[in-house]
Amino acid sequence: MTESVSAPAKPLAVGTHAPQGPGLGGAFLALLLVLGLIVGLAWLLKRLPGGGFRQADGLRVVASIPLGAKERAAVVQVGGQQLLLGIGAGGVRTLHVLPEPLAEAPPMQMPSLKTLPDFKQLLAQRLRKDT
Repeated sequence: MTESVSAPAKPLAVGTHAPQGPGLGGAFLALLLVLGLIVGLAWLLKRLPGGGFRQADGLRVVASIPLGAKERAAVVQVGGQQLLLGIGAGGVRTLHVLPEPLAEAPPMQMPSLKTLPDFKQLLAQRLRKDT
């Protein structure tokens, strides 16, 4: 009987590495390319007619309230007239033309830090209640 003897596997030379991808530098360049593309497209979108995200002159949302998952009611100011609109999956409908404009809501004011209770006091009160 004859047995076949295979040659021993050839060891890798010292200092050789398996082939790698583009590395950290290539990933950084790809990131810069993607960011540049986003900025360039945003600039182009602003320059195209009708492609901007700015509000139309003379049109403003005065108030809005959600009525459901996909429905809401909004009061829109068009020129000097205000309209109550119903907005839903089926479209936008005029519900009512307001005879006189809604009163402007006063801007919300944040409480000053002097009027807020101290966190340390609140925590101490809470711990006394629980025990």
